[in-house]
Amino acid sequence: MDEFPLVRVVPAQTSAPALAILGEADLLAAFLAGRKPTTLRAYRKDLGDFAAFLGAPDARSAVELLVSGSAGQANALALGYRAHLTDRALSPATIARRLAALRSVVKLARTLGRVAWAIDISSPKAEAYRDTRGPGLDGWRRMLAAARERATTPKGKRDLALVRLMHDLGLRRGEAVALDLADVDLEQRTLAVIGKGRDEKIPLTLNAPTAAALVDWIASRGDWPGPLFVRLDRAAGPGLPGRLDTSNAARVAHSLGRRAGVARGTNPHGLRHQGITRALDLAGGDVRRVRRFSRHAKLETLLRYDDNRRDEAGAIAHLLGEDSA
Repeated sequence: MDEFPLVRVVPAQTSAPALAILGEADLLAAFLAGRKPTTLRAYRKDLGDFAAFLGAPDARSAVELLVSGSAGQANALALGYRAHLTDRALSPATIARRLAALRSVVKLARTLGRVAWAIDISSPKAEAYRDTRGPGLDGWRRMLAAARERATTPKGKRDLALVRLMHDLGLRRGEAVALDLADVDLEQRTLAVIGKGRDEKIPLTLNAPTAAALVDWIASRGDWPGPLFVRLDRAAGPGLPGRLDTSNAARVAHSLGRRAGVARGTNPHGLRHQGITRALDLAGGDVRRVRRFSRHAKLETLLRYDDNRRDEAGAIAHLLGEDSA
């Protein structure tokens, strides 16, 4: 008998995703394990699109096909997929995201010892946040007025609280719909949010109007534990209402925009754009101060907002026009 026999320690309760990782049996399950709901939806959509391109029955089959061949074969598939996405006239940002999903899957496969290569096909250059204006200050005020007019019903109160959070706290729609009632502390006037690319909740301070809107909504919602923003439409079904999703949040914002007669920037991210742009106005362009509000990982992203706010390109164009007059 060996003096030190090989012992494999297995937790008494191992989750299915963990077993998949240990056994390397299901690469897709291992890749999706532990992701946030919004990230899961994005990856499933992107990998589902890749499966459709391959003619595979589902994303799992497409992923296995991708890693089953050689480096050259996998990169040839990625190259063909990039051309296919370009032919469909998709935006550079969308193409870049879908190719990034393939690279991430293969990176995990390499980590698990399934392959020894990577996807080397580059993504097209995408200029992020080209339009950071949102609905404009006047447009936002008209949307807010429309939301206040409708805040006599539970749905109207919910919608007012939702749009105020996306504008006044600069919440992304995924962050807003992921909130639970337990994340709201009305006594301390704070909101606990899991930000983009983060795993831990951070407290954000509520201003008085947004806190008041939340008080009204919670009074209508009830104090039962669960999602903060819930569906109130007839299609929601019996029982306790389910969580509002990102598509519902987009419909709320677009509906208020139409009611207010606002033509552009009425999507949830447009409200965040408007909140950040207005914050820069009120803070006198202090990007480091506003960055604490916007929670951007890179200062360069916020600088783009500031440049667009001041229309630096337009100012230079005017100077050149005057110079050549």
